[in-house]
Amino acid sequence: MSAPETALPFAPVVDFRAAAPAPQRYSPPAERLLSGHPEQAAWNYYSSADGRFHSGIWESAVGKWRVVFSESEFCHLLAGVIVVTGDDGAVHTYRAGDAFVTPAGFTGWWDVTEPARKYYAIYE
Repeated sequence: MSAPETALPFAPVVDFRAAAPAPQRYSPPAERLLSGHPEQAAWNYYSSADGRFHSGIWESAVGKWRVVFSESEFCHLLAGVIVVTGDDGAVHTYRAGDAFVTPAGFTGWWDVTEPARKYYAIYE
């Protein structure tokens, strides 16, 4: 005799292959923009019940802008090239297939030199 199935105490798995949610489209604030027209879109597939964790797909056109991270973000670049420059002068170039974390408190510049697309996971 097998045990009866019971409801699971957690939400179902979120599959990024499923139909995409509606994108949020935006651009960096004008006062942070250095060059280009980095129009961006984010498809947020998941947000935790407490609103502190988010995950989805992001893309950006070419451009460079100032960033000030209040959240920690894991990125896995799917396409394009992003050059991240910290206020400490450290420069990192990321290409399709690369992964990195931008920690809360990071300040510097993001420079999308080729149209970019990435998976993201943000913790606020």
